[in-house]
Amino acid sequence: MLKLSDNPLMLPESIESVSDLQGTWRVAHTKARFEKAFAHDMQRMGIGYYLPMIERVRVSGGRKRRVMVPLFVSYVFFCGSDADRYSAMTTNRLCQTIEVPDQDRLVEELRFIEQALGGQAELDPYPFAVVGQRCRVTAGSMIGLVGTVVRRDKLARLVLEVSMLGQGASLEIECDLLEPTDD
Repeated sequence: MLKLSDNPLMLPESIESVSDLQGTWRVAHTKARFEKAFAHDMQRMGIGYYLPMIERVRVSGGRKRRVMVPLFVSYVFFCGSDADRYSAMTTNRLCQTIEVPDQDRLVEELRFIEQALGGQAELDPYPFAVVGQRCRVTAGSMIGLVGTVVRRDKLARLVLEVSMLGQGASLEIECDLLEPTDD
């Protein structure tokens, strides 16, 4: 697990804002958990990128740790020429690159995300653990529990159902510890 200081920068060091990057924007769909490594690769190659990250609490080894996680799991935005796209593909960290038909709209939307993160807003991925969705707890003492989200604020209220009785019990849990399930 990376120390907070070892995480890649959200933008290349010399760039102030997403709107300062020049070239054609693309979306890199990375292999699972390769977002940060890909961002480090882009930084080393001098290719412009944007990896919005948020701070979260993870339970690991029975301890709570603060970590930086990508806001959009498995996606990194990058900008450059066709040669830069080729270089990105040679990292062997991508599933595919997605072409962006409306470049201006993407830059504007990324600027909004950048502004919110810069203003210290607490962002949550959305839709994720939405009301009515069945979710599984991924870590901590409740790992493996499956229930339905009935309320979501800073914490999610998860209902554990006993369908045969037509009843259940609810608990509050951090949204970061939930993942959607089809169960």
